[in-house]
Amino acid sequence: MTCALFESFSVDLLNCAIMAIRIFVTGGTFDKEYNELTGKLYFKDTHLPEMLKLGRCKVDVDVRTLMMIDSLEMTDEDRQIILENCLKCDDEKVIVTHGTDTMEQTAHVLGKAIKDKTIVITGAMIPYKFGSSDGLFNLGSALAFAETLPHGVYIAMNGRYFNWNNVRKNRKTGEFEEIS
Repeated sequence: MTCALFESFSVDLLNCAIMAIRIFVTGGTFDKEYNELTGKLYFKDTHLPEMLKLGRCKVDVDVRTLMMIDSLEMTDEDRQIILENCLKCDDEKVIVTHGTDTMEQTAHVLGKAIKDKTIVITGAMIPYKFGSSDGLFNLGSALAFAETLPHGVYIAMNGRYFNWNNVRKNRKTGEFEEIS
């Protein structure tokens, strides 16, 4: 009887240790598609489920679409929607897919307000549907960072992570870098 109780307790501890990662989709280059007739990029649906399947992801994730917009069009109200959803979700590990042009602005909004969760913001420089996108790699890195980093807000791009208050997008190189 003691062994059965111990085995049951051990299994419960293992199940409790595995926490889901919430992924909030906001649009950005991750999810852009190309219209061959007009030559313009547009949004249809998120590519996240397809990307997770292609990457053979075995992490328990819950994907929710908050908005599908270019980050250059993101407003303070949009950032508040992201913040409110991060605050109210029960998951302690959150990934936000985001356009790279204003990613650090959203990181500042979240970083000032959230201290008890691990939030990782990621994106892509090239749309996933183009085939040569960095999005799949960035998503995989963001998942690993969300699982391993302590509470805080981070940006994850190109296999690196950056603290929310010490990062910028270098517009000349198209890469993210530490400020200091």
